[in-house]
Amino acid sequence: MRHIILALALLCPAAALAQGTTPAPAPADKPAATSQPMVGDKPLVQVGKKSAAKKGEKAAAPGKPQSVAQKLQACQDIDDATKERLMCYDEIFKPQPKPKAAPAKGVNECRFVKEEDERLTCYNGFADKIPRLPR
Repeated sequence: MRHIILALALLCPAAALAQGTTPAPAPADKPAATSQPMVGDKPLVQVGKKSAAKKGEKAAAPGKPQSVAQKLQACQDIDDATKERLMCYDEIFKPQPKPKAAPAKGVNECRFVKEEDERLTCYNGFADKIPRLPR
């Protein structure tokens, strides 16, 4: 029993010293160690989080533009009767107010309404009629 304890007392510190923090010297055929962590012979690949989309905006796949209907439905996710929702609509259709705007026959004609509350109501009326598209 004493021999086992003595052997362990000698081997454990030796094993701890063998696992030191100094890196092994690089082989002659490979360049010196880089700052990039390695797993075996290959560099370590780190996967990050997806960037969080802003409130009320849906992240679109790169290279795949969203349709106007999808953009309008994304604006519907923002709280109703707020300035943020109106700004979302105005990004889709740039406002061009006219003093005497005729009643809008389509969603793109809401941009001609001068008053912000009326313009928001106009956009909401058309956006509510769009059937929900699969995401």
